[in-house]
Amino acid sequence: MTGGSLSKDLSTPDGSAVEFGRSADGMPLARVGDLVFAMVSARDGQHFLASAWRVSRPLEHLNRDDFYSHHGSVEDEAAFRVRMIEQAEHCRELHALARQTAGVSCSTPWGPSQGATIYVDGIVSHTTASHGGFELSAARNAAAHPLLRIDDGFYEEDAAWAIVALTFPQLFTRYERKIADRTVRDSWPEAWEAIHDRRLAPGASHEKDGREFQRQHAEDWIVIAALRSDHHAGMTEVIATIGGARDARAEERRFLVRSDDYMAGRFGFVIDETKHAAYNGPSSFATWRGRAG
Repeated sequence: MTGGSLSKDLSTPDGSAVEFGRSADGMPLARVGDLVFAMVSARDGQHFLASAWRVSRPLEHLNRDDFYSHHGSVEDEAAFRVRMIEQAEHCRELHALARQTAGVSCSTPWGPSQGATIYVDGIVSHTTASHGGFELSAARNAAAHPLLRIDDGFYEEDAAWAIVALTFPQLFTRYERKIADRTVRDSWPEAWEAIHDRRLAPGASHEKDGREFQRQHAEDWIVIAALRSDHHAGMTEVIATIGGARDARAEERRFLVRSDDYMAGRFGFVIDETKHAAYNGPSSFATWRGRAG
């Protein structure tokens, strides 16, 4: 399942107005409370969000080496500014919710609890050495929609946490509610449609779009591995199977695709046999070297 992890949310103290600026090496920066965020350039014109904690120096004195935490991609500087304003609003709302941290000695499906945040009586978020998530009392768990309810009342932090936010929206910030809605759409689209009594449009759910992609391309060759060819300049050598199957018994074929044309996409690259040549020559894949055909 693809969803937004609660553990990836960023929190800073209340009263966090945004201070925008640029680093010594030209990166867009924003200070929100104790965190400074940077829009860092990556390959192929992409950008990602990085942060540094408790950096008190002026923004114009900072550089790339000051930033270490990675928080996903960001489209451009306009999107960066919107995200930072949203972050400041999230922090103010988080402070107003007054969640309580506590030491709780108990077992969870992810191991012994090493720390807990109490949202209200009967709703506790646990952290453990390896993972974490919510524990709901029987009474609180009964409020979850039957299509999403987890019987034991434990909701892991990668995706299932969003079910708790959907059930108790008053306990979460606007930003958290937005991420939760997207997570439920991406992970449990049929449940989302039943709860909201409307269908999700194409592009609104990763899970639903993935199923449609598989339906449309069930008989097509879909790439499961790719690398730049050592034997043909400007070409990418790919291995493909029917429907993108990753089964040891699935037939595999190799193709050459122009590197400028190759982009994996959300669910995989579909071979067009009228454009992409089947290839049986020397391979750049170690697993294919010495194999015939």
